[in-house]
Amino acid sequence: MTNADLTHLYFLLDRSGSMQSIKTDTEGGFDAFIEEQRRAPGRCRVTLAQFDHRYEVVYRDLDVHRVPPLDLRPNGSTALLDAMGRLITDTGADLAALPEQQRPGTVLMAIMTDGIENASIEWTRPAIRSLVEQQATVYNWQFLYLGADQDAIEVGASIGVSAGRSMTYSRGRSGPAMAAVSANITSLRAGRMRDPAAPLRDFDAAQRRSAEDS
Repeated sequence: MTNADLTHLYFLLDRSGSMQSIKTDTEGGFDAFIEEQRRAPGRCRVTLAQFDHRYEVVYRDLDVHRVPPLDLRPNGSTALLDAMGRLITDTGADLAALPEQQRPGTVLMAIMTDGIENASIEWTRPAIRSLVEQQATVYNWQFLYLGADQDAIEVGASIGVSAGRSMTYSRGRSGPAMAAVSANITSLRAGRMRDPAAPLRDFDAAQRRSAEDS
């Protein structure tokens, strides 16, 4: 059996040039998210990958208590699909190489972007959707999609993320968006201490309103 006490959070963060205007807000929201996860029950490890037209793993499989403050350096265009394909396939290979009892009982992958795909060359949208749906169905991975100033539900659906777990946020509202993510993940981690099959809850109406300008 996998380790029910262990959660691995994989975060894929857009660092394309358009993120410059919300750099500070994004850094603050992410750091607050990590701080809350340090207080949540159970063990937690974190992998952070960033992308523009390139892909970079900032840190891999790091204990949540050792995660440093986010240093976002926006540049370049938005190769979202290629970044997702790389992170998902690399994660699958890493987990497959572990003995089953060392694999996390909860695998959660969150994607946060302020732009629309415009630079991928290796992966198509249908291929990513199929990959996400496979990992969610076969391996019970949990996926979240946060999109700034876009119809995140529509974009999320196109890449295999359910409407309930996709959320639009306004530029400058990264903090409330990340607070919603953190609250739902904290609830999931607490629930899975009691029941390994406890579900990740969807974003509710109050969380959605908080993440968007009135």
